[in-house]
Amino acid sequence: MDLPPTGHDPVLLNEVLETLDPRPGQVFVDCTLGRGGHAAAIGPRLGATGLLIACDVDPRNLEFARERLAGAPCSIRFFHANFAELPDVLETAGVPAADAILADLGLSTNQLFDPHYGLSFAQPMPLDMRIDPRLPRTAADLVNSMREDDLANVLYELAQERYSRRIARKIGEARRLSPITTTDRLAGLVRSAVPSGAGAHGKREKIDPATRTFLALRIAVNQELDNLAALLKQAPARLRHPGGRVGIISFQSTEDRLVKQAFRSAEQAGVLKLITKKPLSPSPEELAANPRSRSAKLRVAERME
Repeated sequence: MDLPPTGHDPVLLNEVLETLDPRPGQVFVDCTLGRGGHAAAIGPRLGATGLLIACDVDPRNLEFARERLAGAPCSIRFFHANFAELPDVLETAGVPAADAILADLGLSTNQLFDPHYGLSFAQPMPLDMRIDPRLPRTAADLVNSMREDDLANVLYELAQERYSRRIARKIGEARRLSPITTTDRLAGLVRSAVPSGAGAHGKREKIDPATRTFLALRIAVNQELDNLAALLKQAPARLRHPGGRVGIISFQSTEDRLVKQAFRSAEQAGVLKLITKKPLSPSPEELAANPRSRSAKLRVAERME
């Protein structure tokens, strides 16, 4: 696959600019800076008096974005941090509240195909999957050490893998012979455990049988759902009020459900007001230019009290 010149195209960029509406002099927090795609468009809108707080768990992408944004007109503070660490980041930056907070929960395209991360079964890679090198456990640690029942539960609960028990059993058999340390070996084991052409309701699957297993392990290794829950709990209190806005771009149904429930609960409590009654999705033009954006959903809410 040919990568974009920057290694990643930002999704729903026009929708982010319209709904979060960055303006001169504001404080904008980009919790998932990535390759700097959203930030490159947000910075000029903040102007010389604005402040962009840029966070990412991946130090390699953070350094790339730092160089890309060197000419931005606004002030920028960079942090190697997870968005679950938002309160600490804002305290360090001396910012009591932000005008807008953005989190894009997707991976950068460059991460998917770089062997450094060990995320893809398109080619042999070390079975790592950590986006943040501070994390203690790799995907190899999980598949080689978890009890089979626990591993099956991870695959089912995080990625709705209907053959989770069979896959976990196959992994258990294989690791007794030798540790599973590469993405291609794990993918081969998963494929051998899933019936040929198997899919829900008898329909043929359109995705590789290993896709859900890799998704579940990535979520588990990077503690993605726990971190999202922390962000959703903390973000409203870190917004300027009234009027501060938070936007979350999700790609998985589990993520979107967490965002939807958190925003609705905050609305019922009178803390947030939903700006997007239904999530915003990519336009036909964006889908044609960037097919990987097809599952992106943006939800935005505004601080009330």
